[in-house]
Amino acid sequence: MQAEQEKFNSLYDIEIEIDRYISWLGQALAYKIGELKFKELRARSTDKLGDKFDIRGFHDQLHVKGALPLDILDARMNKRIESELQQSR
Repeated sequence: MQAEQEKFNSLYDIEIEIDRYISWLGQALAYKIGELKFKELRARSTDKLGDKFDIRGFHDQLHVKGALPLDILDARMNKRIESELQQSR
């Protein structure tokens, strides 16, 4: 029974989350858009690099400059892919 109860948040936690979504309207949407972009970049990297894809290197490059506009992040990741492909030739 204890494990079953731990699955649920307390009423206080639920109220905090509701207040956060109400007061910070764009946060959930921005979070989801960022998640989808990260997944797209990872899929593109794995498709183009194949066996040369390195998840640690991917994550390092993804976060090295901190928060970036997604179009700039996309361009940086494309350059990384091209650079890795040229190094392996």
